[in-house]
Amino acid sequence: MATTDFLRRVRFAAWAAVAITALAAGAALLGEAQRANILGSAGAPPATARVGAPFELTGTDGKRFNSAALAGKPFAIFFGFTHCPDICPTTLLEMTNHLKALGERASQLNVLFVSIDPERDTADHLKLYLSAFDPRIIGLTGTKEEIASIAKSFRAVYERVPNKDGSDYTMNHTASVYLMDKAGRLVSTLSFEEPEETRQRKIDNLLTRG
Repeated sequence: MATTDFLRRVRFAAWAAVAITALAAGAALLGEAQRANILGSAGAPPATARVGAPFELTGTDGKRFNSAALAGKPFAIFFGFTHCPDICPTTLLEMTNHLKALGERASQLNVLFVSIDPERDTADHLKLYLSAFDPRIIGLTGTKEEIASIAKSFRAVYERVPNKDGSDYTMNHTASVYLMDKAGRLVSTLSFEEPEETRQRKIDNLLTRG
């Protein structure tokens, strides 16, 4: 019963966040600022930019996941956390919809969700959380040092923000989804506030590029 209630809350949070569009504009500011630092005005990375690096984290099965397993196939990667009230469940729901829209072509794309809150996001908890979304989404966690290293390589930023009485905390973080080609090069990003058709077109272009 507890598991069912948890998944119901996750799904409700995702749909509520999509419906309340006013939240999107404010929540996307951090991601858009980060995107501006990575991409030029044409939406493509500068020739000298290097985003991403080899990494090894822990999957929801408890086994180590090496980025070498991604070689030869484009991938989308997003940094978030399971206690996120809006950006993360919305983005995961969007990626679930995009994978569905791709049909058979979805097998050509890996989608990764990397937790920036390893203190709470154990492999088991991450597995439960992601069960509310497309099962092809790969959940990853790790030590604080491992998360800091991969986030830095993708130029993703995050910070822990205690609540007023200090009894709990939330996380501010980059809201963009990074679209990487099969060679591990940044091609584009998906913004939290972009129209669905724009995001889908970017993913289609990524798969065409390979």
